[in-house]
Amino acid sequence: MITSIVKYTGNKNTQAIHVRSNSVIETDAPPDNNGKGEKFSPTDLLATSLASCMITIMSILAERENIPLEVSAEVTKIMADNPRRVGEILIKLSIKDFNYTDKQKKMLENAAYTCPVAKSLHPDIQQKISIIWY
Repeated sequence: MITSIVKYTGNKNTQAIHVRSNSVIETDAPPDNNGKGEKFSPTDLLATSLASCMITIMSILAERENIPLEVSAEVTKIMADNPRRVGEILIKLSIKDFNYTDKQKKMLENAAYTCPVAKSLHPDIQQKISIIWY
């Protein structure tokens, strides 16, 4: 089954339509690559997908284990040259500590580190993850 349909919409912009849900993601080229940076760039989406995947896998675990979860992520993408590519993704996960046991914390951290996007990225892309319990 087709996952998405992506169309060029002009001015270095694209529109991706998720076939199953009809949800839409629009992109723009970043300012450092001849764009206006008015929307996510494709490489922004790559970095953001890592954080989204980590949180999704954590939420699946939390639901299965019947534990509360409140988490957010700050994502920083760092580009590299020769060739131009994503060189580094920095993710700061902020997780509310609902008096988790050490085992529960370890399970949530492991879920984040083993999400499918993390395992799919090329090893040359450095993934620097920090977890803040508050």
